[in-house]
Amino acid sequence: MKQYDVIVIGAGQAGGPLAKKLALAGKKTALIEKRWIGGTCVNDGCTPTKTMIASAKAAYMARNSGPVGVKIKGYAVDMRKIKKRKNEIIHLFRDGSQKGLEATKNLDVIFGDASFTGDKTVSVKLNDDGKVKELKADLIFLNTGAKTVIPEIEGLTDIDYLTSTTIMDLNYIPEHLLIIGGNYIGLEFGQMFRRFGSKVTVLERSGRIVSREDEDISEELTKILEKEKITILTKAATSGFKKKRNGTIIASVKIGEKVKEIKCSHVLIAVGRTPQTATLNLSKTGVETDERGAIKVNDQLETNIKGIYALGDVKGGPAFTHISYNDYTIVYRNLIKKENLTITGRPVPYCMFTDPQLGRVGLSETDAKNQKLNFKVAKLPMAYVARAIETGDTRGFMKAIVDADTKQILGAAILGTEGGEIMTVLQMAMMGGITYEQIRYCIFAHPLYAESLNNLFMALDT
Repeated sequence: MKQYDVIVIGAGQAGGPLAKKLALAGKKTALIEKRWIGGTCVNDGCTPTKTMIASAKAAYMARNSGPVGVKIKGYAVDMRKIKKRKNEIIHLFRDGSQKGLEATKNLDVIFGDASFTGDKTVSVKLNDDGKVKELKADLIFLNTGAKTVIPEIEGLTDIDYLTSTTIMDLNYIPEHLLIIGGNYIGLEFGQMFRRFGSKVTVLERSGRIVSREDEDISEELTKILEKEKITILTKAATSGFKKKRNGTIIASVKIGEKVKEIKCSHVLIAVGRTPQTATLNLSKTGVETDERGAIKVNDQLETNIKGIYALGDVKGGPAFTHISYNDYTIVYRNLIKKENLTITGRPVPYCMFTDPQLGRVGLSETDAKNQKLNFKVAKLPMAYVARAIETGDTRGFMKAIVDADTKQILGAAILGTEGGEIMTVLQMAMMGGITYEQIRYCIFAHPLYAESLNNLFMALDT
């Protein structure tokens, strides 16, 4: 058995940088990764999807450039080239990170499958030769991420269904893509493949897509996607699949009280993700999980076992790369710099990369109503934003929730071109205690999208 100061299991957006920082701080560290450096973000999530979304945007612009005076006579979508570009960018990020980690003093990078065998004792089955290593450390950090939830639907295992990972390996454009799940992942892929040329149908079990957002966001996004001829069916529960000899898939779907059969060529499962804890054998070291398998932590990310921490998606809560990275910075600063930071009250911004983007931070209007706050809603259609008019894309709107008494910004939702960037301006205002009245009279460079934050808050002063 080899003794370390630190064991980090999972080289995601928290595990990788944390292992490197702790090693540089003089702690003998082992970083164990069963697959690839970079975690979901670099290999299966942010990096590849946003790369492919950029290709889909180019196809959309080629098809819709007429209104701005540019006619493109014919274009072709090359899925092999799109996939090749995506893979090259993944390797750029992954390989660079791996080289940096392997060159770090005091850090051993071990590729294998880790599980606990006892109190702070870890067994690793090595990827290259199948041999087993036994490791022990007083400090252990878990950053094993999450995986796709596969629902139990009759016939699903017989149809070669796609996940958010496997769909990006396609070398061709599906004829008809049926997507199970009308939230962030499903909608990004749905719009992407519609722009590549697929017929796309989205099935959502609840009454509307992105049901965690305010109703006006859901309604506007539905209009935007339906304008691109994406079929969205809500209150739709899939009960079974059958595959014909010619390869056609038949989905039985209950919509309201009626059962409908939908023919498609491919099915994408996008109903959510679940923490990857099942193979860790956490009971051997006493770490507790909740009913979903997420590791329970306190506000400093420590589990019920002193010296064992969980970071990123595996602990549940907001499943975002930037939250995982912030987890790392909190743990590192607390342990090495002797600070006393917590995750309580930290902002949780996020962006859905449909086109246009949805940038969100803080309270929604629904949240404010549920909390019975004294609030106001500022809302501005993108059709009234000068920059949007000039660039020829007026889809969506800006929306902010403000405290009626203190004039502080409580939350924002920007559905529009560069929605994430505009949201970030408001996030920084929230963090800095800047009131909506100060933003109303702020001088922004003309003609930026952010300049229309003046106009967003103008109506609140009347």
